Amino acid sequence: MAKENHGSIDNKQLLTIIERVEKLQEETKAIAADIKEIYAEAKSAGYDPKYIRQMIRLRKLDPDEIDEADELTKMYRNALGL
Repeated sequence: MAKENHGSIDNKQLLTIIERVEKLQEETKAIAADIKEIYAEAKSAGYDPKYIRQMIRLRKLDPDEIDEADELTKMYRNALGL
């Protein structure tokens, strides 16, 4: 971790930090474009990207969290008559 030094800036270090962040931002854009392309492929194959996204979110949860979300969804739907 760099020391706080309000009197001078290490230009080389600052430039390196900025370039690293810029590189990662470009990689993030490329990855986002790849993901968008995969969703387009899925849609053209007859899958609904909305539900694919939902399944991806669910896969990040543990089984207890999924069960709790299902129960709460059922309870709210019943309360609304859906």
